[in-house]
Amino acid sequence: MAFKHTVFAFAALLAGASAQAQVGAAVTADLGTTGAGLHLVVPMESSLNGRFGANYFKHDFDKRSGLVDYKLDGKLATFDVLFDWYLIPQSSFRLTGGLMYNGTRFNATGVPSAGGKFTFNGNTYSTTDIGTLKGDVSFRRAAPYIGIGWGNALTPNKRWNFGADIGAFYQGKAQVNLIPLGCTTSNAVCGKLASDVAVEELRLQDEASDYKVYPVLRASVSYSF
Repeated sequence: MAFKHTVFAFAALLAGASAQAQVGAAVTADLGTTGAGLHLVVPMESSLNGRFGANYFKHDFDKRSGLVDYKLDGKLATFDVLFDWYLIPQSSFRLTGGLMYNGTRFNATGVPSAGGKFTFNGNTYSTTDIGTLKGDVSFRRAAPYIGIGWGNALTPNKRWNFGADIGAFYQGKAQVNLIPLGCTTSNAVCGKLASDVAVEELRLQDEASDYKVYPVLRASVSYSF
């Protein structure tokens, strides 16, 4: 809730600054490691622009963790509230900082071996006894961003402009949940299975946490009005 209030406050600040400056705004179409995106750019001061928008990227891939193979069905969804500061008036170089809402999430499905078996924490189970393995991977919602860039969507007397961003946002440690579904054998085996899957969950979480810092590389084309 606090993050939503912050976003609304930033949006109000941007709108107020635009009204005071009595100059135009611009829209950008972006493509890069955050996927495809759209942003609105508004002036705040002579050397400061506000930029906010959304990005989306669907990404499916296979991953092996320990002795378990996974199919990961993911979406990278982010919403930006960014500020571009131009160190030299009328220049294209900028420093960028801000906050992103990080809706990135992956749904995971365990893939059994050719013999229809899973090995968790060194113990082997048959899919006929334990069913399927499902899970998900997510990250912190509020992610601070810092970077540099080139291009100014609000260049005077120029409708079309090009830009680029190089930076990163911090999304923190991964949150992983793995759940075996459909265990039909004895309570003792199902209990041991749950314990072994918990170990695998921690392993996958440690590996996914290698992406605490997510790189941002993207190019954009803008139109001012």
